[in-house]
Amino acid sequence: MTAPVFLVDSLADVRAGGTLTLDGPEGRHAVSVRRLRAGEEVVLTDGHGTGAHGTVAAVEGKDRLTVAVTALRSEASPNPTITVVQALPKGDRGELAVETMTETGVDAIVPWAAARCVTQWKGERAAKSLGKWRATAREAGKQSRRLTFPEVADPLTTKQVAGLLADADFAAVLHEEGSSPLATAALPAEGRIVLVVGPEGGVSPEELTLFAEAGAEPYRLGTTVLRTSTAGTAATALLLGRTGRWS
Repeated sequence: MTAPVFLVDSLADVRAGGTLTLDGPEGRHAVSVRRLRAGEEVVLTDGHGTGAHGTVAAVEGKDRLTVAVTALRSEASPNPTITVVQALPKGDRGELAVETMTETGVDAIVPWAAARCVTQWKGERAAKSLGKWRATAREAGKQSRRLTFPEVADPLTTKQVAGLLADADFAAVLHEEGSSPLATAALPAEGRIVLVVGPEGGVSPEELTLFAEAGAEPYRLGTTVLRTSTAGTAATALLLGRTGRWS
């Protein structure tokens, strides 16, 4: 089984052969929940592509341990990158979408209040909901042993999403009535891929027109209709395989 991953603020001054202290909430999770003991392997990451691999040298109390660093490793920058614009689902399905897309390997997630979204982020609810999405991405990043956690951006308006699509090297709207399958779309070898996942009620005709003007045509995933909370994960997996990032 691979070593568990814990998040630290920075690895800027860490070197192989040195030590690093893990405390606070992450330290408590490592000591009191995971019950790590001296000699066990761990990975500490900044979430931005670097990991300090080492072993537990000492455990203090219920929330503090010292790691003897054996190696620093960095992940290569993904190419092409995959960004999913995720319409706001109902209930906790937003966190489900973020969790599974992160575990699969998405690089960025953009919340979007589509015209047909039942859920709307406003005021304090917006800040709280965005915080939940970001916390979910962090936890899923650790669970899936990632060193680079996906960015969860601030929510965008439909007009802002259109701008994002216009700047992409490949852009698509996942749509059950799309005439072309995403599985056979011509993909760039590098750059940025941006996918739009609509709400349960679907992407409105006005939104489809605006996105098409920005260069994003509708594509279908398969013969079944996926929920908004699972479509992004399925599409991400498909593209990771097609671009060679899963090879």
